[in-house]
Amino acid sequence: MILIFGVVLFPAVVMFYNSTRDISQSGVDKGSVGLENYIEVFNFPYFWPIFGRTIVWVVVVVAATVVISLGLAQLLNKAFPGRRIVRLAVIIPWAASVVMTTMVVYYGLEPYFGIINKFLVDVGLVATPEGYGWTRNPATAFAWSIVVAIFVSLPFTTYTILAGLQTVPGEVLEAAKMDGAGPVRTYWGVVLPQLRSAIAVAVLINIINVFNSLPILKVMTGSIPGYDADTIMTMIFKYIQNQHKVDVASALSVVAFVIVIVIVAIYVRVVKPMKEV
Repeated sequence: MILIFGVVLFPAVVMFYNSTRDISQSGVDKGSVGLENYIEVFNFPYFWPIFGRTIVWVVVVVAATVVISLGLAQLLNKAFPGRRIVRLAVIIPWAASVVMTTMVVYYGLEPYFGIINKFLVDVGLVATPEGYGWTRNPATAFAWSIVVAIFVSLPFTTYTILAGLQTVPGEVLEAAKMDGAGPVRTYWGVVLPQLRSAIAVAVLINIINVFNSLPILKVMTGSIPGYDADTIMTMIFKYIQNQHKVDVASALSVVAFVIVIVIVAIYVRVVKPMKEV
């Protein structure tokens, strides 16, 4: 209870409180301003494009992660030589620093010495090494951020689904086989419904993690001027780092908190993750 209060409730209360205050760049509280900070957030010309980009960021990363993880989990659930090593290898993106992983990709995309960029040139996807600055263009930098986010989200999601696969009763699969169901029909009609709870929990946690993700976008798009590659999280960071507006950043944080709560509430209401199959 003390831990929850110290690292969850207290910071949340301070965030709500600061969102209604006028705080100077030096951190001096000049008094209450009511809802003026929220008005500034919603009147910011780029807020709604940033909001839309945040939704795209979450939906694409989570959806792609779940689809790929379903295939990986199915593969890792089979018996084959070296399976234990492969399972351990899948954990690496999860165990490694997200910032480090993103930096590797960032420098790998550099025009003249990036190994990823050179590979794209060698396979003919890019005409010349210096022809495209992947991390200098908001659209491509954002797209590559999505790729990195999917990569680092795969281990957790794959292992969650793999755990669900290993709870599927063998007699149920045997019964499906005796009834004449092929592998595809068995997977869609028997296995996938049994994974309902595992997939639902994985999606829910990924939604929260991806929505609140900052390091990947900060590394990949942090040097791009303007707001064309920002999500709500990076915008909060810019309010704090660049403009030193802790009060407005707090207001945007409250907005982000409400958005996450609404998304989670709708998801739980519709999907019912703990409902039995």
